[in-house]
Amino acid sequence: MPNPCSAGHLVVRQLERSGVERVYCVPGESYLDVLDGLYDSPIDTVVCRHEGGAGFMAVAEGRLTGRPGVAMVTRGPGAANAAIAVHTAWQDATPMVLFAGLIPAGQRYRESFQEFDPNAWFGSTAKRVLVLDDPAAAAGIVAEAMQIAVTGRPGPVVVGLPETTLTEPTDGVTLPPRAPARPSPSPADLDAVAALLAVAKAPVAVAGGDGWTEQAARDLAEWAEAAALPVLTDFRAYDAIDHDSPCYAGSLGYGRSASAAAVLRDSDLQLWLGCPRGDVPTDSYTIGTDAASVHIGPDPAAHGHTGRLDATVVATPAAFVAAARDVLVRPGADPAPMRTAHEAHRAWSRPAPDGDQGVDLGAAFGLLRRNLETDPIVTFGAGNHAIWPQRYLPAHRPGSLLAPRNGAMGFGVPAAVAAALVRPDRRVLSVAGDGCFMMNGQELAVAVERRLPVLVLIVDNGCYATIRAHQEAHYPGRPSGTGLSNPDFAELARAYGAFGATVTHTGEFEVALRKALDAPGPAVLHLRTDPTTRGPLSRPEGALR
Repeated sequence: MPNPCSAGHLVVRQLERSGVERVYCVPGESYLDVLDGLYDSPIDTVVCRHEGGAGFMAVAEGRLTGRPGVAMVTRGPGAANAAIAVHTAWQDATPMVLFAGLIPAGQRYRESFQEFDPNAWFGSTAKRVLVLDDPAAAAGIVAEAMQIAVTGRPGPVVVGLPETTLTEPTDGVTLPPRAPARPSPSPADLDAVAALLAVAKAPVAVAGGDGWTEQAARDLAEWAEAAALPVLTDFRAYDAIDHDSPCYAGSLGYGRSASAAAVLRDSDLQLWLGCPRGDVPTDSYTIGTDAASVHIGPDPAAHGHTGRLDATVVATPAAFVAAARDVLVRPGADPAPMRTAHEAHRAWSRPAPDGDQGVDLGAAFGLLRRNLETDPIVTFGAGNHAIWPQRYLPAHRPGSLLAPRNGAMGFGVPAAVAAALVRPDRRVLSVAGDGCFMMNGQELAVAVERRLPVLVLIVDNGCYATIRAHQEAHYPGRPSGTGLSNPDFAELARAYGAFGATVTHTGEFEVALRKALDAPGPAVLHLRTDPTTRGPLSRPEGALR
């Protein structure tokens, strides 16, 4: 029924009807009417300290829930700061909606204060760019944005909100949310995959992308174990399956093991579930691209899939594995190769000491595995610090990992804040490099404000270590632009109101960890590590290429 309100208030009402529980924002005068609508709304308004942090929180929520995470920022500089999150959601295929304030429509194309063209800025990194020029269309545009973000290949949608349009009157009528398509495999699809499996000598499944539910993960494991099918995971998607399953053979991409790469290299059939055969899992298109392959996902165009492609199955991974569990069996298949690959992964992922200078991260992560709850949500951004958690902290169900597949630094702390808000029943651990933390570490203030039990480990080696490693390989003895002079991170944490402690050698770590875990709110452990260590040293096969 009509219930007149402004267009800005109608945007909020439609978000409510769409099931949005929270929005992440940095306020701006360009969308004051939307902020006013949020004042009386049950939607939780999470006030962030930087637009990049707000956007990353929305990406993290989208990955955890399968529903678009929502961020709101102002025009010009605000939208520019949020662009990193749009790029992350685009490359990671994660649903999010970014609302960006705009100048009044009548002031366009005059270089007005903070003016920018949303289509020009985001047209190549968003699924759609929508601009609310007609106040009567407010509900429809919000509903459309939410539906586009999750349909087909998920991704970001940007909605521009001209300042003066938001204050214009509307009838206030909201629309029912648009249901996204959830395609399932046809009998012909299953027959085609069955025919390929029947002649394959060394098939493998590669699971990735978003949208994995706990039931889908169980279906994948049950099917793969029964079919003696090794399962690899795409880069930073290793929580698609329980790592205790005897079919799990490891994760591909940067920091992968030699044994995982060998499984892909030696395969003659690859089933790519929810992700394409792209450059990262194939070591820049150098392994496995000549093998027969099937792309399985909701994207009929199989964007990013390279090399030989024998079949495309338009289906969600969850729908496919539910069907495959019953029909895609391999009678008489030898389980020995699958079990061998799993044991190789287990040996590689067992923490071992790396050295004796500063905090030994190999030993520290062994202590983490013994002291943490068995099923934390782990977040990290980009850098060498990420090698340790992705190698040594196992996952047992989807929604256990939040990390940017596009290699964006500064993701870990905002993602941890969002994870603690979305899943208050689970421990959240964020592992950050010193460079990565300094990009969005100020979002620790949000965790303190809301007393979120987030544990942040800051690995301090005094440099941008990934780039330094490349310099050492290609320009030995000439480090340039990679040195860092850092603050006292423990003191910084205490200044925010969090627990903070500095750990200078491994013997101090376990006591400090227990104190941090007992802290009533967020806690930061500042780990001073060997500045020459680039990755786990005991088995260098897992180091970055």
